[in-house]
Amino acid sequence: MKEYTSMSNEDYPITTGVRFLREHAVHFEPHLYPYEPHGGTQTASKELGIEEHRIIKTLVMETDPRHQLLVLMHGDREVSTKQLARILEVKSVSSASEQTAQRVTGYQVGGISPFGTKQQLAVYAEQTIFSFPTILINGGKRGFLVAIDPAELKRTLSAIEVQVAI
Repeated sequence: MKEYTSMSNEDYPITTGVRFLREHAVHFEPHLYPYEPHGGTQTASKELGIEEHRIIKTLVMETDPRHQLLVLMHGDREVSTKQLARILEVKSVSSASEQTAQRVTGYQVGGISPFGTKQQLAVYAEQTIFSFPTILINGGKRGFLVAIDPAELKRTLSAIEVQVAI
């Protein structure tokens, strides 16, 4: 696996997510890669030489059409919506539509960051994410990830640890 390198300040987009990270004094390293539609974390993993398990996807889920939330999950895992519904004590949880995801986050699907979302959303993070010293997560634009300490998810987003990976 090749080691990834960070870039200088001029080389990355200043997104709402980046502004959020700066406002909250979060140390991060930007990483750009060629975005491929529907390539997901697999493309990012291949392009950056990072194991897909360390790349965290931001998923917009909903318990009903008026209640959305974010789930942060390893790139190579899926969310057990049944287990998440049990934890949340709701009837069901499903993926939000692209239109809804874009409306509540302010980001395009494929570039959704948990940082600086348009609406404040509850954030649930797979527990094992916190075992890594560094994770890569979307910085608010397709083809743009930021490397951060996962502890920052709890500090800045009040992320709640869950066990919902399959």
